Amino acid sequence: MPRPEKSIQPNKINFKESFASLKFVPRFFKEIRRVNPLLFYANVSSRVINAILPVVLLWIGKIIVDEVVLQIAAETKDYDRLWLYVGIEFGLAILSDLLSRAIALTDALLGDQYSIDTSVKIIKKTSEINLDQLEDSEFYDKLERARQQTTGRVALMSNILTQGQDVIVIISLMTGIVVFEPWLIILLVVSIIPTIINEIKFSGTSYSLARSWTQERRELDYLRYAGASDVTAKEVKLFGLSNYLAARFKDLSDKYFSESKKLAKQRAAWGSFFNVIGTGAYYGAYVLIVFRTVAGIFTLGDLTFLAGSFNSLRTKLQGFFTRFTQITESALYLQDYFEFLDLQFDTSKVDEGLELPKKIQHGFEFKNVGFKYPKSERWVVRNVNFHLRAGEKLAFVGENGAGKTTLIKLLLQFYEPTEGEILLDGIPITKYNQAQYQQYFGVIFQDFVKFELTLRENIAMGEITEINNQSRIDNAAEKSLADQVMAEMPGGYEQQLGKRFKDGKDLSGGQWQKIAIARAYMKDAEILILDEPTSALDARAETEAFDRFIKLTEGKTAVIISHRFSTVRIADRIMVLKDGSVLEIGTHLELMSNNKLYAELFNLQAAGYQ
Repeated sequence: MPRPEKSIQPNKINFKESFASLKFVPRFFKEIRRVNPLLFYANVSSRVINAILPVVLLWIGKIIVDEVVLQIAAETKDYDRLWLYVGIEFGLAILSDLLSRAIALTDALLGDQYSIDTSVKIIKKTSEINLDQLEDSEFYDKLERARQQTTGRVALMSNILTQGQDVIVIISLMTGIVVFEPWLIILLVVSIIPTIINEIKFSGTSYSLARSWTQERRELDYLRYAGASDVTAKEVKLFGLSNYLAARFKDLSDKYFSESKKLAKQRAAWGSFFNVIGTGAYYGAYVLIVFRTVAGIFTLGDLTFLAGSFNSLRTKLQGFFTRFTQITESALYLQDYFEFLDLQFDTSKVDEGLELPKKIQHGFEFKNVGFKYPKSERWVVRNVNFHLRAGEKLAFVGENGAGKTTLIKLLLQFYEPTEGEILLDGIPITKYNQAQYQQYFGVIFQDFVKFELTLRENIAMGEITEINNQSRIDNAAEKSLADQVMAEMPGGYEQQLGKRFKDGKDLSGGQWQKIAIARAYMKDAEILILDEPTSALDARAETEAFDRFIKLTEGKTAVIISHRFSTVRIADRIMVLKDGSVLEIGTHLELMSNNKLYAELFNLQAAGYQ
């Protein structure tokens, strides 16, 4: 069945909105200067000196031409002054080249450093965002727009600095022209007005298109990844998905290309039209200069200077206004970046709040807890009441979608309940310092991250500050059986994992899960949460892992989620969820005697092994 047609029309950004985005430029340059003050001032000073050289070189060129004419007419030739002028021009040309190279070098170094700095800021800012915000597509689009122009801001920096440099060039050239022929300035203005009109007409159009297609471009990135990744390769080959993914990518790409092509053709057509007018005005000025020279008002050197100055000035002015449009469009992305950094989140619960108890006395209590996602009317869980006692091992069971993982995320304060409350030792968990509270937990999620880093780093993710504590790494690996994985690796703990990088080793699902379990042991947290922690292990390894877990966590509080009833039966109590509510809770024997959902599911699973 064909996919529905997408027609995304860009929301037009007018020139006034583009111009308003320039208010972020001073802040932009404060950040650049802070990244490397020495490079910044070296760049600016090089540009200032290099901006004066064009008019000086033209003036020296004029003097050389006049000197040549003088020597032609002279009966006695004296080349000393002529060679002096040529030497000066040569030296200035070398200086101009060296300054240009210095500018390019400092541009590149500053740009790279600033790109690193902005990426770090975005990563750190993202850590402040609540999980529910990251799962909101509109908010994620805002994050994506802030992130996607990290490298583009390097070009913005160079363009703005070049703009300042050209202002000095323009002023010096205009001064030289006014001294000889003020009327040329009028023709100059006429020659650049078409360029100004064209740039204003298309101001903000590229940004408008990119902004309107933020979500679609994310989809393109995903399709590119899905169609050409080692993670998806097996399914793509097995199910013959390559042609489908390629066709879907091409279909969406063609629509974006069509919109982009339409915009590019309009800019090219109008640009050509306005350029004809501007070029006509330029040659009108050139004819005036020629007539004045033939009439004897200007010397040949004057002709050379004025023609060169006028041509350079027109080129610089056209570049100035064209670049100005590019700057205003780039500044719109800069606006996205700074507005993202300026987002205010309620950090009071993270940085303030009550100190956590050193030892849990009574445990956690869910009181009439209900939760539904923002902009959704469906309750994921509701009317949930239970008590997780201190030192107890409580297992959550239930069919898919029953709300097990959602309860874990509520317990971890990734989400706040829509109704009801969660208490720790009789105090709402929102009253505690959130950063300290979340450090209380060691968690292995079902969709744990397989970091393509070293084995050591993957284990140390549980307590990254202890990455160089070898005894702690060894202890966590032994408890989780990840030491068996390490023994098979040529590089030991320093072995690169994953196939993305050179000499990387790919692991089986069971090996990855042992490493993930090691993270939980690495943290040595007060409360351990295992969300389907052994689903990729074979029966023997799973039994061993859980037996070790129960022994090693004696006296600690733990929550276990598993679909395998042979493992959850070793928990102190088992809570059965159905449609987001607690159906029953008790020991394995109590639930079997109840003869409800738990007993039904247990017997169904047991029958599968017979």
